[in-house]
Amino acid sequence: MLEWDAYRKQLLATIADMAKLSPQTVQGYGHLSEAGAKTGHLDAKTRELIALAVAVTRQCDGCIAVHAEAAAKRGATREEVMEALGVAIAVNTGAALVYSARVMDAFASRTA
Repeated sequence: MLEWDAYRKQLLATIADMAKLSPQTVQGYGHLSEAGAKTGHLDAKTRELIALAVAVTRQCDGCIAVHAEAAAKRGATREEVMEALGVAIAVNTGAALVYSARVMDAFASRTA
């Protein structure tokens, strides 16, 4: 298992170095990340739970490190995190099922 706090700190330090080399790129990411929060339709905890589910789907350890800490700070419970992860598991399984149907369709078109 990763040492998540150390990894998160290392990641943020590297991104800070990247910001020195390409400030507009990193600032653009920051603006995009903040844009959804400005609508006020979802609370911060819900946004972090969604971020964790997406992090699993995208297989992004950096996202997991950052958003796990943020979800905890915003009061998410283990049960809420697990429910969000359950959605990610179900959607990813569903996506595999849909793409399996695409494979079968593609295969059938080649053997018909």
